[in-house]
Amino acid sequence: MNTTNASKRQFLKTGLAIGGAAAAGLSGNLAFAQEKPLVTLRMSSTLPLDANSAHYVWYSRFAQNLKTAVGNKIVVNYFPSDQLGKESDVVNQVRIGSVDMMISGSSIWSTTVPEIGVLDMGYLFANLDHSGRALDGKAGAILSKLMVDRVGVQVLGWAYSLGARNVFTKNPVRSVAELKGIKLRVLPVKNFISTLRYMGAVPTPIPFGEIYTSLQTGVVDGFEHDAPTALAGKFFEVAKYCALTQHIYNPQTPVIGKRSFARIPADLQKAFLDAAAEATSYQRQRAADMERDAFEKLKGLGLTVSTVDREALRKDVAPLWGEFTAQYPAVKPVVDEIVAVRG
Repeated sequence: MNTTNASKRQFLKTGLAIGGAAAAGLSGNLAFAQEKPLVTLRMSSTLPLDANSAHYVWYSRFAQNLKTAVGNKIVVNYFPSDQLGKESDVVNQVRIGSVDMMISGSSIWSTTVPEIGVLDMGYLFANLDHSGRALDGKAGAILSKLMVDRVGVQVLGWAYSLGARNVFTKNPVRSVAELKGIKLRVLPVKNFISTLRYMGAVPTPIPFGEIYTSLQTGVVDGFEHDAPTALAGKFFEVAKYCALTQHIYNPQTPVIGKRSFARIPADLQKAFLDAAAEATSYQRQRAADMERDAFEKLKGLGLTVSTVDREALRKDVAPLWGEFTAQYPAVKPVVDEIVAVRG
């Protein structure tokens, strides 16, 4: 019997279990702990099970932390690559408790809490460190409260994307002018679309799982994402150029539904939250190094990287800030706080 195929079939049926696989790493044993847990949770991710995935970096550390703190009393099974459904569907499942946890970019939550879209405004954050300092304070507290109050979902941390989002294309983009009119895959959310439109591109909303084939078939000319995700998704095979626009540093957001959190015994809830908080800190520490390493690997695989005038792009995108805060006044204090801590 082919044991590799057997392991894959088992994984597709049950996800990656906290009981041993996360601590062992990507190539480790996928066997579950034999001790019966007090509570079993399911966590969804749209990204592949890959060491270059921002989601997996967070989950694997969280798994180790939780294992150390509570043993096998809580099992969190991890389902990458949209195995539990597309992000837009999983959002609603987390709300009602049919899926317990989810890790994603913050953007998808703007479909249910529009104010969260403030984090998708182009050039809001100067860099990763700036986003962390802002979201650990008043700005993050305001947005976390909106998530709990509006949809009954608890944010477990504001982790980092593994670097800035840049523009990857099939043909060279060496200046702001060359961005004009090119079709770029974007997330199907308001401020991603608006940001890329203000930058001069033609934003084309497409699910993450369709990026590769959309590039192959010419549906889009390129996409925008961070370098480790471009590496993990093998998108460099069909998009061999990158323009360093560094337009968005939106956070990665692990969450748990209120109903699912209530299933965790009261005496274990603090350990659960502490495990998540430390995983967020760890994932942030890894982000900059992973971005640098990913770019080095991508260049070795034939990616050509160009710089563009980010200040000109920032000025082009600036009107979006005023439009969005006028439409959603509750985010004005969030923007003010983010600007104040830019430092």
